[in-house]
Amino acid sequence: MRIALKHNLAVAFSLLEVMIAVAIFFMAVFSILGLMSRSLAQARALQPMQIDANVVASELSLTNRLEEGPIPPEMIRNFEHMYPGYTCGGFITEIATNGLFRIDLEVGGVTADKHVARSKNQVILFRQPVRRGPGNPGGLPGTPGAPALR
Repeated sequence: MRIALKHNLAVAFSLLEVMIAVAIFFMAVFSILGLMSRSLAQARALQPMQIDANVVASELSLTNRLEEGPIPPEMIRNFEHMYPGYTCGGFITEIATNGLFRIDLEVGGVTADKHVARSKNQVILFRQPVRRGPGNPGGLPGTPGAPALR
């Protein structure tokens, strides 16, 4: 009597076929990710730039110079240098004699895609009032002989 052996061979993919399939999959995924990255960058470039008048207010708060009148020209030049195509303006008004100043700011310009961007803001800053006396003839606290700022 003869015993017949049946060979049950399972059909499977070879290692080479799996490696080729994985390589094709990753090439497709990375090409889609690259396309999405470029699309997002282009969409971001189309958005108008948001400009804020607080940039000028923060620069004014760092100076020790608050005088009634328009914003100093050097601050306008600094702003225009940082943000080409935009300009700023404003007026400084002393509210009371206690050292409070109101600053009305306006920033504007035309974006790359011809949108007009404008921002207005009003800020109140405090500068210590000028004290004059025998120990401080210049007027500024702690700086004898310095010119008085208003």
